[in-house]
Amino acid sequence: MKAYRVTGIAPFGSMRQEFSLDLPADSKADAEHRTYSIMGSRHKANRRSITIESVSEIDPRTSTEPRVTHHFRDQIAAAGGAVTPVAEEE
Repeated sequence: MKAYRVTGIAPFGSMRQEFSLDLPADSKADAEHRTYSIMGSRHKANRRSITIESVSEIDPRTSTEPRVTHHFRDQIAAAGGAVTPVAEEE
């Protein structure tokens, strides 16, 4: 599995907004499929209404998405921790 960042435009309520989603997947096609599935279940958006602009492979240490950090936690720890500092909650 690799970490991917998927960006695009989807309907959120009555407006169309840009989104960026980090997720673990086997391939770019699998990342697209998972994005359609997640956006459809969270926001009731059809696949036809979601426009995916780019799918790029990323270093898992640069993501703050819990789904990615959990999946790659052993690799992140072995590499010395996350690259991006974790912001404290207020």
